[in-house]
Amino acid sequence: TEDVQFEEYKKVAEDMQGQPVIIRTMDIGGDKELKCLDLPSEMNPFLGYRAIRISLNRPDIFKVQLRALLRASSFGDIHIMYPMIASVEEVKQANAMLDECKEELTAEGKEFNKDIKVGIMIEVPAAAVISPILAKYVDFFSIGTNDLTQYTLAIDRQNSKLDKFFDSHHPAVLRMIQMTVENAHKAGIWCGICGELGADQALTKDFLAMGVDELSVSPGSILPLRKIILETDVEAYKKSKQTK
Repeated sequence: TEDVQFEEYKKVAEDMQGQPVIIRTMDIGGDKELKCLDLPSEMNPFLGYRAIRISLNRPDIFKVQLRALLRASSFGDIHIMYPMIASVEEVKQANAMLDECKEELTAEGKEFNKDIKVGIMIEVPAAAVISPILAKYVDFFSIGTNDLTQYTLAIDRQNSKLDKFFDSHHPAVLRMIQMTVENAHKAGIWCGICGELGADQALTKDFLAMGVDELSVSPGSILPLRKIILETDVEAYKKSKQTK
């Protein structure tokens, strides 16, 4: 229910004591199941009915979550993030539903942060390619490297037989990341990385050189990554890469 979600989001927002909290909207499908939705079996679930596609098709579920997030935003710095975006129209539709929720809450006299930040996941090549356009409609990007690698290389990351072909360091993947970061900065918004690559210490210096603003990692990876970041002379590293 809206109230149950609101209480959970409120608790996180209050516990973070003013630090930003990015909450991804319902990201079900692919390798993430939710039995209560009773989703149909699909031949290619990673290419199917999932994430924002479900949300936009089920406003009865999506708007409940958006309303709860908005209400909780008055208790901390909550940001909303839409997953699996592949087109500008999807962002427009999601933002339109968010605006509807704002109007409803205003009419009900419920408080929320009217300037709540909204971002999107960059997980498919289409989103990376049109990132200059998408940047006009959001406040930040977060690059989901697991799915971005999967879709860029056309490799099922759940298939163990393909492990030797699944190369998250592939030049095409890294170029997608760099292009997205550059386009975000040109539009004046920030761009982070989540997914397993964020904690890949072999790429930390490269991400710094690209200008990545944030690395989302598990707690155990924070100190090793912080050490690399503090010890890296970014300009010197850029020059060393150029001479190779």
